[in-house]
Amino acid sequence: MLRRRDLLAITAMTPIAAALSGSAVGDDSASKLDAGLASTKRLLLLMDTDKNGKVSKQEFMAFMDAEFERLDTNHDGELDVKELRQLQVRPLSPHR
Repeated sequence: MLRRRDLLAITAMTPIAAALSGSAVGDDSASKLDAGLASTKRLLLLMDTDKNGKVSKQEFMAFMDAEFERLDTNHDGELDVKELRQLQVRPLSPHR
């Protein structure tokens, strides 16, 4: 099962991110799109708490609120540079 901290790694692999990565027009663009699609499906499973195959605005906002709370390590209601450094994207391990 994926953990919430994997959100950014997954999000960075969406088809949009793949297209914006600088090599959207090339031999590997189809594989980037495939990777993005698989990652997007995993993100859907993380956010879809009622398991209906869709993410409602309420589910999306609850997920993002929890992410904000996780990143706001000093609990001041704002994200600073130090806290945002946690956003560094790392590849997902195959065993997650």
